[in-house]
Amino acid sequence: MSKTGNYLLVIALLLFLIPSVVEAKKAPPEVLLGIERLAEYKGELSDKRLGLLTNQTGVTKSLQSSVDVVREEFNLVAIFVPEHGLSGAVVAGESVADAQYEGVPVRSLYGATKRPTAEMLADIDVLLVDLQDIGVRHYTYTSSLAYAMEACAEFGKTIVVLDRPNPLGGKIEGPTLKKGYESFIGLYPLPLRHGLTIGEYAKLINQEYAIGADLLVIPLKNWRRGMYFAKTGLPWVATSPNIPTAETALPYAITGIVGDLNVSVGVGTTKPFEYVGAPWLDKKTLASELNGLGLPGVFFRPIAFEPKYGIYKDEVCQGVQVHILDSDKVQAAQTGAQLVRVLINNYSDQLAFPLRQTEGYKFDIALGESSLRYVNLSLDNILERWQRENEEFRVLSKPYLLYPW
Repeated sequence: MSKTGNYLLVIALLLFLIPSVVEAKKAPPEVLLGIERLAEYKGELSDKRLGLLTNQTGVTKSLQSSVDVVREEFNLVAIFVPEHGLSGAVVAGESVADAQYEGVPVRSLYGATKRPTAEMLADIDVLLVDLQDIGVRHYTYTSSLAYAMEACAEFGKTIVVLDRPNPLGGKIEGPTLKKGYESFIGLYPLPLRHGLTIGEYAKLINQEYAIGADLLVIPLKNWRRGMYFAKTGLPWVATSPNIPTAETALPYAITGIVGDLNVSVGVGTTKPFEYVGAPWLDKKTLASELNGLGLPGVFFRPIAFEPKYGIYKDEVCQGVQVHILDSDKVQAAQTGAQLVRVLINNYSDQLAFPLRQTEGYKFDIALGESSLRYVNLSLDNILERWQRENEEFRVLSKPYLLYPW
């Protein structure tokens, strides 16, 4: 073949390959939030009096408040707020007061009552819900949603959930909540890491637990179950004072239960739920024990830290920082369980399980069962049971899933 022929062949191949390369480099489709699709449902909502259960996490991709979005296009007559209040500034566990937002009444669902009353709902036809959950069972926003659904069912109101991503994706892990361990941080028998969006959660509990609400979920567009929040291209707004970043959600799934021991999990530092420590721990020994387990996707670095509030305020704690090396490989619930067992086995004289004000242990309520406290129970057997429970929940939840992998 002549040189000219070779050049022509190369040019032809390039013309053939370039479109494929360009296609491969195209950005993935933009994830659209439920609030950003509200206009598609204008016909159903334009003549209705609306309430909105939301907080600081209710924003569009451009960070416009959902409250303002709804006020501009619809008749917003009341705002409802969960734990931490409308701005997310109220400390965990503290009551939230009723207030006003630019003339619209703000009604607390974390104060005198956690359930919307007949009086609260009297002047609305539809309750919208726009809350960013974190994908871990022991968190109160899904409970506020559930109580709102129950109230809407009781008082004949429609409830519309504006869906948001699960920041931990669709992976399912950890024990299913057992009967007798229900609380406001876990109402239904879901796994610790449930893998549902808040809209899917609403659909599941509405059907499986016979709430019977007139429920509509406005779904996300272009979200997939394999996406951690960083892959969505969406901005993160701190869901509560100690979940400042989307990346905090995964350490919380690991160490959240440890915070119900007499151990600091970094609350009061710049790394909540990444730090684990106490004045009576030995950082090098703890790090060595944990790293020796070969747990996938994590590394435990020995550290010292001094919380500025919370347990061990102004005391130097020794412990570890949980470094996430590969979020796809991390087994959050197993890692948390192993951490607890290492603490029990090595520090039984100092470690304590604080009691609840009513009955039982705070730790058990967060975990959803009592198994980890009993060292005579094989951890391998416990983890195998959790896997079976995860598979059962995977089957149960399948009809309510809105998004593919």
